[in-house]
Amino acid sequence: MIEISASILSVQEEKSLKTFYNLETAGIDYFHIDVMDGKFVENNTEDIMRKYAMEIKHVSNIPLDVHLMVKSVRKYIDEYLDLQPKIITIHYESGKNNILENIRYINENNIKSGISIKPNTEIEEIYEILPYIHQVLIMTVEPGQGGQKLIESTLEKIKKLKQYIKEKDLEIDIEVDGGINLNNIEKIKRIGADIVVCGTALINSEDYKETVRKMKQ
Repeated sequence: MIEISASILSVQEEKSLKTFYNLETAGIDYFHIDVMDGKFVENNTEDIMRKYAMEIKHVSNIPLDVHLMVKSVRKYIDEYLDLQPKIITIHYESGKNNILENIRYINENNIKSGISIKPNTEIEEIYEILPYIHQVLIMTVEPGQGGQKLIESTLEKIKKLKQYIKEKDLEIDIEVDGGINLNNIEKIKRIGADIVVCGTALINSEDYKETVRKMKQ
């Protein structure tokens, strides 16, 4: 069964605790923490995401799925180590020279590591990194903003990666993020995703539990 990582980018601050509770009781598997520095991507969410992540750790046992869309990767890894997320995912495009060093650092702190790629990055570019990580996050929109429409051409990367993982007998999850809703999730499940990140389509729905149920069925 597909797992759901709920992106909380569009959560209203005054309703945050109630929203987190409602998401947990709806049956999500992870809280997706989109950390943006205003440099790697245009938006800056570092303060609100840190606040939300701390709130979640105080009121919920649902694990954190931290996605770093930042230039100073090590700085933000350090900021989230104390919250003991399930996984920290860094972008392949944020610094290829020290990417293995940062992956090793995450793993040494008993946290799973992930690599994310933008829509224009070819999946073959990260094949040599796969033996060292636990998850690949394929962006199906340009990172930085919620509510975008899924870019259909990015789905081919999911198929290629699934086949490669199978051929090499690797234990890696494929997570897909961007524009996912009830109209396209079946296709994404069918071609090999293990986890989907859902933000706007879930947060703006009238019934979280029913939306999660339909996504997982």
